[in-house]
Amino acid sequence: MPPKAKITRQMILDTALELTRQAGFEAVNARSIAGKLRCSTRPLFTCYENMEQLKSEFLAFAYEYYERYVAAYRAGSGVGPGLLLPLSYVEFARQEPNLFRLLFISDMDLALHRPQDFYKERGNEKKAAAFARALDLDPERAKAVFLDLFLYTHGIAVLAATNKLTLGERDVENMVANVLSAFLQRQTPAACGPA
Repeated sequence: MPPKAKITRQMILDTALELTRQAGFEAVNARSIAGKLRCSTRPLFTCYENMEQLKSEFLAFAYEYYERYVAAYRAGSGVGPGLLLPLSYVEFARQEPNLFRLLFISDMDLALHRPQDFYKERGNEKKAAAFARALDLDPERAKAVFLDLFLYTHGIAVLAATNKLTLGERDVENMVANVLSAFLQRQTPAACGPA
């Protein structure tokens, strides 16, 4: 008789991802993972001390999945650099609503008491800097535009992920491009008033 396959962290994370994509993170628990892996719950708790530790590692794993999605979108979409992040964000919400809800609604670690708080979240400073370079904008002006664009796009993405809004990809692209254009015009030195 061949030895039983060893259950690894990777197998557990892949299974949690599959369950989340299908039914939402609420469906992920020790029993549902073990059921998919056709094992008892014991191997899970050999790999992880508890479900909180698994969830913490899974959130990072799911975010890496999102980053790979954005990279694939970049390679296949042909959109300009100013629209890449907002459009891939909305498309991720449309294509992966359960993962989007987990990463960007339920477990989004963002408390916006002031606009500047947006840049306390991991990676947002770096994204705004790349946005500034891509559009050849002053970094501070780019941060203001990037935040406004995120807030607008997040609204569309949440509505899409929760099936409250159904728009075609072209419609979303036109809306986001128009709003980006308006934000950029508003941020030109002339629009800001005398220096």
